Amino acid sequence: MHESLLSWQRFRYLYIALALAGASIVLYITQSGNTAQPPNGGTWQGYTLGTVGALLILWLSLLGIRKRQYSSNVGSVQSWASAHVYLGIALLVVATLHCAAQFGWNVHTLAYVLMCLVIGTGIYGLYVYLHLPRAMARNHAGRDVNSWMKELGDVDDGIRDAAGNVDADLQAMVLSALDLTRLGGGVFAQIFAQDRCRVQTGSGVISNQGQQALIDELSRRIPDARVVREAETLNELMALFGRRQVILNLLRKDVQYRALLKIWLYFHVPLTMALLVALTIHIIVVFLYW
Repeated sequence: MHESLLSWQRFRYLYIALALAGASIVLYITQSGNTAQPPNGGTWQGYTLGTVGALLILWLSLLGIRKRQYSSNVGSVQSWASAHVYLGIALLVVATLHCAAQFGWNVHTLAYVLMCLVIGTGIYGLYVYLHLPRAMARNHAGRDVNSWMKELGDVDDGIRDAAGNVDADLQAMVLSALDLTRLGGGVFAQIFAQDRCRVQTGSGVISNQGQQALIDELSRRIPDARVVREAETLNELMALFGRRQVILNLLRKDVQYRALLKIWLYFHVPLTMALLVALTIHIIVVFLYW
């Protein structure tokens, strides 16, 4: 998916969606002259709009299947996706007119609410797929993730080498900062780019968010260095941990972007399944009791 999805074939599906919404509005207005039966889902217009809405929901739910049928000739995936976006939004108009915005504590309203949630998560998914890839590219600064991971490994090797030239306490602290580095984690840690890095000090394990605790310790020690070699080593470690801070922030941001690209599907797909169940019950109840 990319930005041309919205303008696919000169906005063909935008115009189709607008025509569908316009026709639905006209059909709904034709109920206004009937004083005996106000607009609702039980009129022939309501049934027509409901049928169109149900068929739209069923068709929209087929996109996931179409995306996996690589040899299919029934339109391109991009064409299906463009139609999915615009007709999905038009569905909101069709369904609202079908029920004449009459809601209650029942399965019919449940189906409507689920439909709104599916559309809402779909709009979010469209937004992230259109905007986050560019943000990810800017974050990568012209390099791929493997290249950044390799540099992180090289920086860590340099830190281990330099740590051999400092006193035992600082060496233990430096090596613990490497061992207690954390990237990713659970869903919330990924989405909010939480920095859960820690470091072992003489008083216990503390947060090393942004590698700041270690950098502060190195900054404190540099003015007290007694020989030139010690000062050079501390400055080298400072530079390496500064670079490590940059790389870790970049990788953490990458994890966040990837999580935001995927998380909506964990809501969109289950909500779609729930909507299909609620829609089925809604139709059965309507035909049994209306």
